[in-house]
Amino acid sequence: MNTNVKTAKKDTKILLIILWAFYSLNFMYADQLSHLEPGVLAGIMSGTVADGTVKITAGFLLGTAIMFEIPFLMIILSWVLKYSANRWANIIAGALFVVAQIGSLFAGAPSLAYIFYSAIEIADLLLIIWLAWTWRNPES
Repeated sequence: MNTNVKTAKKDTKILLIILWAFYSLNFMYADQLSHLEPGVLAGIMSGTVADGTVKITAGFLLGTAIMFEIPFLMIILSWVLKYSANRWANIIAGALFVVAQIGSLFAGAPSLAYIFYSAIEIADLLLIIWLAWTWRNPES
């Protein structure tokens, strides 16, 4: 029975890692693809994003870097954290990014491609939250 407990524990961790990696790749590719939209590069070159509503500053770049780093960090944390901390880290990070992703849909006028990626990312994040929420301690 001990082998089954370890297998179940590892399977949930691996699934969370895969879901965070999937989210990260979608997040990065959606961001890169948005640079091909008309006017986006011109806005970036003039120092603004989101249809000119957000100024690119050192603080904005730091905030963006942190937002990009959290999903990568969750890939590692999903592997190394113990059950309780792992579960809550995934629920909190997943919820934070659901809110951020929904909020990003109201910054400027999102393209159909961005809405498509956002729907996939939100579904992935909701799956992460659900999996972490329903995850039962395999050692109890």
